[in-house]
Amino acid sequence: MAKPESSALGIKIEPIGPDDEAAWRPLWDQYCAFYQVNVDIAVTSTLWTRLMDPDFAIKALVARGGDGRILGFCHYVLHPNTWGTSPVCYLEDLFTDPAFRGQGVGRALIDQLVALGRARGWGRVYWHTQETNTTARRLYDSVAGGADGFVRYVIRL
Repeated sequence: MAKPESSALGIKIEPIGPDDEAAWRPLWDQYCAFYQVNVDIAVTSTLWTRLMDPDFAIKALVARGGDGRILGFCHYVLHPNTWGTSPVCYLEDLFTDPAFRGQGVGRALIDQLVALGRARGWGRVYWHTQETNTTARRLYDSVAGGADGFVRYVIRL
């Protein structure tokens, strides 16, 4: 599944692995800080355990530079849906190390997720972001051709 990308960074996208935890955690912490959420360490530990469980619905890809360093990640959830028979993929989290933004890392992660979905017969890949996240929205608009007009509502339980 690893897919080399043409860039000065030598980006390679592959599934996250057990040896990636020490590099993933600081990026995860930065992602949570960006969204101004304080995720309990027990939740982060549970997420890591789930990412390592091949039978769990949450999966992750990482972007590596030519030196093997993790430059970014995406977490995604596969689930059934009521509008089709194929599973759909919710891209829940996408993060690029700030030092490597604008160099194709996020695009490479999305492109690989889309390629994976096509190969496995998923119905669609979808995601959302904050309206004010203009940096991410520039990437998302270029990849997906713009937002689809849906508005998200949340009831916290």
